[in-house]
Amino acid sequence: MVLELIKPGTNINFLKYRKLAYLVSAAIIVAGFISLAVKGGPRYGVDFSGGLSIQVRFAKPMDVKLIDKAVEGVGLQNVVVQRFGQDDANEYLIRASESEAHQESIRAAVETALAKNLPDSGYSVQRLEMVGPKVGADLRGKALEAIFYSVLLIAIYISGRFEQRWMAAGMMAAGLAGGIYVLKLFGASTVWLIVAAMVITLALCFVMRLKYALGAVVADLHDILVTIALFSLFDKEFDLTIVAALLTILGYSLNDTIIVYDRIREHLRAAGKGMPFGQLINQSINETLSRTILTAGTTLITVACLYFFGGAVIHDFALAMLIGILAGTYSSVFVASPILLDLGQGLTPRAKAPAGTGDTAAAKA
Repeated sequence: MVLELIKPGTNINFLKYRKLAYLVSAAIIVAGFISLAVKGGPRYGVDFSGGLSIQVRFAKPMDVKLIDKAVEGVGLQNVVVQRFGQDDANEYLIRASESEAHQESIRAAVETALAKNLPDSGYSVQRLEMVGPKVGADLRGKALEAIFYSVLLIAIYISGRFEQRWMAAGMMAAGLAGGIYVLKLFGASTVWLIVAAMVITLALCFVMRLKYALGAVVADLHDILVTIALFSLFDKEFDLTIVAALLTILGYSLNDTIIVYDRIREHLRAAGKGMPFGQLINQSINETLSRTILTAGTTLITVACLYFFGGAVIHDFALAMLIGILAGTYSSVFVASPILLDLGQGLTPRAKAPAGTGDTAAAKA
């Protein structure tokens, strides 16, 4: 017996709301970029910014100013103390600029300072991380490259998988490599190289009429940008665990998109010229809606357990996954498939819908 939350024959006109969905997504992303601009960029963790991070647990709630004053004598530069994790955990993060001292020496100095200045606090040092600025910059570049190559390989796979145009996908990859090579000759930074590469990938997909690849890439970029935007608005740190979450989100979102695309392709083969493309997309989304809700729901329950019970170290990773799963499910319905209609006209011949049908407007949109 197959479990279905949505009754067979359900016909929700999702395409009717696609422009509103575009506006909502654009508003979140623009707000996130404004937040990044105001803050001078993302708030990088120690992995990317360099420096040291000391996580300390106390037996009772503490004032961050008292902790800051307690470690003054250690000699750390640009010290910032902030609460870490949930309030009842009584955990605090002591961050500072890079220090040339040995890791164990800093740990011992911090423990001595806390014992001297906060003797009744019941402290314990949970972990200490140190990363040099050059290593942090290299990690940032590698993280951006990982995300970019994931998106590129997704575009190539979708082009061959759904449109049987492996040659065109190869030409797209070659064109992208040529564009990046030219930009490198002009000395473009890693960040601008990745941004330019994403723009070139989208442009090549559009020009070469790789419509399924275009829809999948736009949806994946949407999910990444929404996650980054909300993390900036929530003032969360970006570190390697968040990059791991973003890469996981890419795969999750693509999986959901492929299910809908498969159903669209099946209907294209069966319907031929007999169904307007907008109506065909709506039907495909409705038929896969039960599967989408069940998959997203079970995944959300698992990630929510990580978020609430996984501890402070994995808290931000779980939050990124929660945002990404919701954004990925949303984009599969309101971004990836509608893009085929709005930017992929001519994929299938249009036919006039019968008068009075609910999908006539969607077919003409």
